[in-house]
Amino acid sequence: MASRSYGARFLFRRSAAVKMIFRSVSAAAEPQPKADFLKGEPHRKHPGLTNLKTVRLPEELQAAARSIIHRAQVPQLAERTRRLTNLLWSRKRAVEDLTLRQKAVSLEKDLWEKAMQNTGEVDEQLLEDRIRKKVLSELRRTTHRWTPLKYDEELGVVYMAARLAGGYAAVRRALNEIKKREPSFAPQSLLDFGSGLGTVAWASHSCWGDSLKELVCVDSSVPMNVLAERLLKGDDERAEPHIKQVYFRQFLPVSPKVQFDLVVAAFTLSELPNVDEREEAVRTLWRKTNSYLVLVENGTKEGHQMLMEARDTLLKKPEKVLHDPRPASVFAPCPHEMTCPKLTREPITPCNFQQRYQPVPLPGRHECQTEKFSYLILSRAEPAETGPESLDWGRLIAPVLRRSRHVHCHLCCADGQLQHAVVTARKHSRDVYRCARNSDWGDMLPVVQTVEEEAVVSDSER
Repeated sequence: MASRSYGARFLFRRSAAVKMIFRSVSAAAEPQPKADFLKGEPHRKHPGLTNLKTVRLPEELQAAARSIIHRAQVPQLAERTRRLTNLLWSRKRAVEDLTLRQKAVSLEKDLWEKAMQNTGEVDEQLLEDRIRKKVLSELRRTTHRWTPLKYDEELGVVYMAARLAGGYAAVRRALNEIKKREPSFAPQSLLDFGSGLGTVAWASHSCWGDSLKELVCVDSSVPMNVLAERLLKGDDERAEPHIKQVYFRQFLPVSPKVQFDLVVAAFTLSELPNVDEREEAVRTLWRKTNSYLVLVENGTKEGHQMLMEARDTLLKKPEKVLHDPRPASVFAPCPHEMTCPKLTREPITPCNFQQRYQPVPLPGRHECQTEKFSYLILSRAEPAETGPESLDWGRLIAPVLRRSRHVHCHLCCADGQLQHAVVTARKHSRDVYRCARNSDWGDMLPVVQTVEEEAVVSDSER
């Protein structure tokens, strides 16, 4: 009798387990309703994705660049390209006069104190001259010597070999943010300040095509404007330019009433000598902006800090005379308008992103490369709602680490804080989890605010 009851209990438990497994499999087989924030898109194409795959130059631009470089016959092109690339990447801002004076006063004070301790009665005039020479020597040794870069035709060709593809990739990625999030935006006019080789015109044409009716490229370097025009004509003076209605200027239009739908300054702020000129340039560009202002710089601490200076200028220092009353709002990449949290942590690290690209095919350069850049997009329009109140659309500021059944995401969130979110299907929903697995550095990600402390932890706690 005991053996029968045991067998019956075993069969009952087995049948119950089979039923549970069958129910779970059946439930998994049923289609699950998608979250509203997906807007009907699959997870691999969710609305927060702004990354591009490997960017390639337009065929016409690549062919023209190869022709110009081949005809120029620049000696030691590969070595000069490498040196110029390193110079541009390591380029720092010029030291401001006030900072230099403060440093000189501090050095002079320290040297006087040491001199008074180590010597008795000395000739003060002789000691003063000696200290002044030491201060000047120390300032020369420790202060970055900023000099403007002046491009002739040959150096312009070197710059083309070094930066054409990488600069195009960074601008193309930044403009894609607008195209993806505002598909109805179709700019008719473009202003490119510091246009160089005209990569902004090519990148904007790749995004919006014939929608653009007027493209004004402003660069003080005449040789650069000549090279940009040769690129547009495929290195054939008699040919029609590939992109129509492109106009080259050496100076910005004076009237504040002249506005452009899209204003871009790529790798230009770093070429201005001081903070006052950068601030004035940013204000002038904002006056010219009808819809979006796009700023792009190297993905270094210097580049990022210059963009944050520009951001503060337009958000926190309003002009007394407003020609366009619509205020500035941050469109990307920041999900907030507070102080950048990366500037408040030690050590300071830049907020940057990366884009893979195919370089201009030259001897020894065929593999894909990566452009690391920082960017800022400001809009005249009011900030758009990014999702339901229960979702916080954060910006991924580091590569996504995909692990078994969970994903590590480092985010800059709408509350102005940096967070390390461990996203799982159980804690954050299946939709958010699958979106996280399909996202990468630079994308936006909706993260449900959960009660569990372990779901989201700060970098310092980690």
